[in-house]
Amino acid sequence: MNEENNKLWKKVLGDIETEVSRANFLTLFKTTGLLSFENGVATIAASSTMIIDLIQKRFYAILKKTVDKHTSANTKIVFVPKIIDQNVNRKYDAPLFENIGNVAKKEITVGHLPRVRPEYTFQTMAVSPSNQLAFVSATTVAKKMGGSYNPLFIYGPVGVGKTHLMQAIANDLYQRDPNKKIIYITSEEFTNEIVEAIRTNDTARMKRKFRNIDLLIIDDVQFFAGKEKVQEELFHTFNILVDAGAQVVLSSDRPPFEIKKIEKRLSSRFSGGLIVDIEPQDFELRTAIVLIKAKKYGLDLSMDVAKKIAEKEQDARGLEGSLLRIVTEAQVRGLEITPSLILEVLGKNGEKDKSQPHPDDIIENICDFYDIKSTQIKGQKRDARLVKARHIAMYLLKKELSLSLVEIGNFLGGRDHTTIMHGVGKIEKLLEDKKFSEEMMGITSSLKDYYQHRS
Repeated sequence: MNEENNKLWKKVLGDIETEVSRANFLTLFKTTGLLSFENGVATIAASSTMIIDLIQKRFYAILKKTVDKHTSANTKIVFVPKIIDQNVNRKYDAPLFENIGNVAKKEITVGHLPRVRPEYTFQTMAVSPSNQLAFVSATTVAKKMGGSYNPLFIYGPVGVGKTHLMQAIANDLYQRDPNKKIIYITSEEFTNEIVEAIRTNDTARMKRKFRNIDLLIIDDVQFFAGKEKVQEELFHTFNILVDAGAQVVLSSDRPPFEIKKIEKRLSSRFSGGLIVDIEPQDFELRTAIVLIKAKKYGLDLSMDVAKKIAEKEQDARGLEGSLLRIVTEAQVRGLEITPSLILEVLGKNGEKDKSQPHPDDIIENICDFYDIKSTQIKGQKRDARLVKARHIAMYLLKKELSLSLVEIGNFLGGRDHTTIMHGVGKIEKLLEDKKFSEEMMGITSSLKDYYQHRS
């Protein structure tokens, strides 16, 4: 990358940094570089094909707009997987991760780590846009313990793979060095440890256990809310571990700033590293999970069968449960697993609610309510009335249809998932206002009438 390209790319990154979240910038853009700009073609290097895929799917429009601005041309963008020379661009030179395709596949001994499932590895995790950012972040942490991503805070709803990803970090470290001290623990178990230490007047033992380790993983930290003594102990343990260069990984069903009754100093520590979300699995990811789980049980399912199961369940736990029911039924009755058997076994429990509206119904209903056009909701204008309607659309698409943030963003004109998260949060806060709450009740009520009329 020559000096002219280097200067141009610094300007491009400077603008992009103001338009995307810090997590997305550090994880996706910081290690990119402009290899060449010739005849209107910008050739951009990124550290892996996965990063290229994420940028193309989520931020292509922002990237092209910014490159066009600084080149005064209608550019064509081409990506190549390549880690750029660290000495070329000192402001954006530190590679955060390597190509994850080079992760070594090693056998893990069963029972190697308490409470950690040996099959939960990076190699056995299905990856799609709904969890790619979290996956890349976790592999980065696994390669560089105690680095800049400390703590790594992963959040998302139940059944999206948070536990798998955290235990994969533990397994990866154990594979490389079995002598490392690793603790994986749920928030309930951590609370019980502290309560027991207080009851037996043996807090010194508890402190030795948690403060002299290399990796601490705590699942479901939202349950620490309101537990002052536990929060105090976690705060001091956290500080000691981070100061000693140990890695902390946390999970929750919501981001730190949305956890109520958590001390500000602890919430600040939670937010001090990298915060990434895992969204509900899309159809392609659910299908891949079915195939992986089937292989675990020694089954060779066809793609059609895997897709049929994926249509019936919305999260990984449900998928595995359904697969087990189908397998058991097939073995007991001596039948082949077919789409018709799946329909018979899952029955109505797996059928979609026919009273559920389509995304277009929700958009059209909101447009009718506020007397605007659907193109305006999906457009870029930021009039107060349009922004309000747009945020309501984001909220209802998530609440009524359980669409992922990425799916909602794509449906609303290709918006970033962090924008959708912000919009949903705005409506959730506004719902505390009685007047707005009544307005929302009117919208949801008219939505039901609207859909029933169209059915």
